[in-house]
Amino acid sequence: MPATTLGRAVRETVSGLPREFWWLWTSTLVNRLGGFVATFMALYLTLDRGYSASYAGLVASLHGLGGVLSSLAGGVMADRLGRRPTLLVAQASTAVAVALLGFVRDPVAIAAVAFLVGAASNASRPAVQAMMADIVRPEDRVRAFSLNYWAINLGFAVSSMAAGFIAEVSYRAGFLIEAGMTMACAILVFVKLPESRPTATATAGKHTGDGVGLGTVLRDGRFMSVVGLSFLVALIFQQGSIGLPVAMGAAGFTPADYGLAIAVNGVLIVALQIPVTRFIEHRDPRRLLVVSSVLAGYGFGLTAFAGSVGVIALTVCVWTLAEIVNAPTQTGLVVRLSPTHGRGRYQGMYAMSWSVAALVAPLTSGFVIDRWGAEWLWGLCAVVGTVAGVGYWVLMRGLSMTEPVREEVRAVDHEQLGESEVRAV
Repeated sequence: MPATTLGRAVRETVSGLPREFWWLWTSTLVNRLGGFVATFMALYLTLDRGYSASYAGLVASLHGLGGVLSSLAGGVMADRLGRRPTLLVAQASTAVAVALLGFVRDPVAIAAVAFLVGAASNASRPAVQAMMADIVRPEDRVRAFSLNYWAINLGFAVSSMAAGFIAEVSYRAGFLIEAGMTMACAILVFVKLPESRPTATATAGKHTGDGVGLGTVLRDGRFMSVVGLSFLVALIFQQGSIGLPVAMGAAGFTPADYGLAIAVNGVLIVALQIPVTRFIEHRDPRRLLVVSSVLAGYGFGLTAFAGSVGVIALTVCVWTLAEIVNAPTQTGLVVRLSPTHGRGRYQGMYAMSWSVAALVAPLTSGFVIDRWGAEWLWGLCAVVGTVAGVGYWVLMRGLSMTEPVREEVRAVDHEQLGESEVRAV
């Protein structure tokens, strides 16, 4: 692509978004640039502290459990207290917990603080997504979510490389650097980001905010179906960091081989997220979700036939493309299916599907590999991807992509919302 064409593509991708979005985007990038703990927690516990692999797995599970519980709590806080207070509390708490984790030595204390780190760090996710939906125009949301996803992966790629060098010097330094950068995010939010939560109107009255409770979300059949499908897709993508390294190790590949193959994922996301966003921005999300789900499943399924690092890297290319398409499209769908004053809770439920997948995937993939072999795991990925694709196709057949969903089929029951608010939403 010529430089002038590339420059124009970049300008068109980033133009038209509000200043508040870019401050939120910057906060995301800074936060991910400091994400050392999640990357090297297992190595810290086993190599530096001398604990067993089983204990390291327990700590990782507790970290994930904290994220599962805080997904819903963070969503409720975002709707009740506001997006900005939730971000401030979550990021400040994360900074304190991460710093503390670098100093505790008792195994019970380490496990407890790891749980707190998982809970605090994941509590901000629903607030970020809800704030982004609040401040960005509907027609720009897929582009905004895509850019935010790009920042997440760019920060993760840089922090993963930096973490290796920092760990050679001092694991504690990594904890303190992450704590400092997370606190910097909290300060950035405090200084630059105004509250974006939609305010109550005279017609909406008491039906805003608390009128959309978790019960409302759970009774929302279409949305909960999306959450279920999201869980299936998340199970597939989790295999990149869980099933793939285990299967490669069992096949005789070295950790360096896995590192080389999985690096393709981060490189492609950083390189292709912006051009792919331009391609998918105004396309039918139904087809995008169906295709990306199937592509993810069969991308991992092809790993069964990969006998070299190069071929494995090619399979990573396939499912990475699915990831690039799926992430912003699915987040945009969640916003479309969410009532304006319940975005935090809906985003929290959606975030929980990924957190639960992060808990379930290690158990299921390990069991399948031990019991039947890695080929069965890859075959199951293809099956799950197909089921998710069919599920999206069936679920969204009657969903118009030109009218706001809340006006069509998904407004909260008229008994809960006044007729005037249904029309306004």
